Amino acid sequence: MILRVCCSLVLAGMFMLAPPSWAAADNTAASLIAQGAYLFRAAGCLGCHTNQKQHGKALAGGRALTTAFGTFYAPNITPDAQTGIGKWSEQEFTRALREGVGRSGEQLYPAFPYTAYSKLSTQDIHALWAYLRSVVPVEQRNKPHELKWYVSRPMVRMWKAVYFTPRAYQPDARKSAAWNRGAYLAQAAAHCGECHTPRNALGGSQRSLYYAGTRNGPENSVVPNITPDKKTGIGQWSANDLTSYLESGLMPNGDTAGSLMAEVIDNGLHYLNKDDLAAIAEYVVTLPALENALDKPGKKTPPKRKEEWE
Repeated sequence: MILRVCCSLVLAGMFMLAPPSWAAADNTAASLIAQGAYLFRAAGCLGCHTNQKQHGKALAGGRALTTAFGTFYAPNITPDAQTGIGKWSEQEFTRALREGVGRSGEQLYPAFPYTAYSKLSTQDIHALWAYLRSVVPVEQRNKPHELKWYVSRPMVRMWKAVYFTPRAYQPDARKSAAWNRGAYLAQAAAHCGECHTPRNALGGSQRSLYYAGTRNGPENSVVPNITPDKKTGIGQWSANDLTSYLESGLMPNGDTAGSLMAEVIDNGLHYLNKDDLAAIAEYVVTLPALENALDKPGKKTPPKRKEEWE
């Protein structure tokens, strides 16, 4: 029911399409950890789960995420047995990503973007789990969320019934392998739409305004329209412009990314290989062009095809 910091991700495992060159089923420990480390870095997990403003220890949690529903504090995801996820099983970890359910069966708030992570492939989740099990455990207890009185875990179950359907990424056979790779990264891994799509009063994504921006982004940020609308979006950008921006933060006009997007690039996107960045760009520049939702919050312009935003 909440917005979250936008990140990026990688890996593919495309059904009916050629998989990434290195992501074939090499399940050795070293390979899994390497894949998971890349996935972790691309996802921006470090930025969300580390209280960098207070020089907190990596992945020990504590970062505050302010939203319209109150303040969420990211949990400790190091393998510490008492305060982290050291006692979790891989199955419990998978359920959290796929279903938004915690180790004890509690409903997880969608400030943790399982609405996107549910599309991750089994191999990607397996690799991410292997990496997280390899990091240094840190003993640091989680800080309780500070939420408005009506925001409770039982309500999340009802929210899910309306706004969340777990499902794997479904490639579009009409598109290229690169486009599908980019769609997978943007939708499932990078979960770009979680930040760039406006939400209604209950925190549900307004999918008719997919990627059209919002004034109510995470940490009270203004998130821009990144659809290829020529006046209010990035319609003047080429795919190469967008690829370069995702790597360096440098815009075609010489300006640079700021605020949370600079963090996303510095902590994550900057480390992706150029094929992955180009794939994301290829996907984004083919999205339906929508007018800026920042200035027209009530306007709903449906995409051309449902599968273009799902």
